[in-house]
Amino acid sequence: MKMKRSLPVKVAIIDNSLFPEIYRPVVHWSKYLTVPWQAFRARERQWPSLNQDFTHFILTGSEATILEKELWVEEETELLRQLVDRGYPVLGSCWGHQLLAVALIGEQAVRRCEQPEIGWIEVKVTNPSSIIGASDNFYSFSIHFDEVCQVNDEFEVIATSPLCPIQAMAMKKKPVWGIQFHPEIEVDEAREFLQLLIENGIGETKYFERALTSSPQDSGQVKVIIHNFLKSTRREP
Repeated sequence: MKMKRSLPVKVAIIDNSLFPEIYRPVVHWSKYLTVPWQAFRARERQWPSLNQDFTHFILTGSEATILEKELWVEEETELLRQLVDRGYPVLGSCWGHQLLAVALIGEQAVRRCEQPEIGWIEVKVTNPSSIIGASDNFYSFSIHFDEVCQVNDEFEVIATSPLCPIQAMAMKKKPVWGIQFHPEIEVDEAREFLQLLIENGIGETKYFERALTSSPQDSGQVKVIIHNFLKSTRREP
């Protein structure tokens, strides 16, 4: 059998932010990457080519709601399906997690939260996985008004929280993971982000104000998640 030469790890970050001067997901994620990476602005319809040498793909969060689709969302949905079909490792965070559900399960898999989950939360690991790598509970920042509400037989739920039953999920046979929480946003960055949202009148600011009065707890799980994600390899069909 002829073995294919494995490519060096190179990450494509699909930046789904609407207001990059307020929400900076590329800054948040890239500081943990010790491998080459390149960012693409989804709203400007900038996409990585599958002919480029990217090996891993991160889908960031967004101020957008997954329930309202624009052209760039439709294009990203199609790109995501191609990535999964070709077996690439994919990590979706927050909005990216929800996009995974919409693209691979269906629009019925995402809904508006009964109660927004904003601030520092306790995440319960329900099924130790190759991405979270934890068997105990941990703490992380979270901010979302929509949530994944169901999975299909191709996925398993790997973490939950009191307000969000599907806090993280994994495909059973492919290197694809979704996490609702924001492990990449450190405490100081989260405080700054919340304050900027308030100052610019973006979203329901009462929730952001309440979160700023709470005591932050962050377990630093992002380092484990990034390490495990970059260890994952492509599973070609």
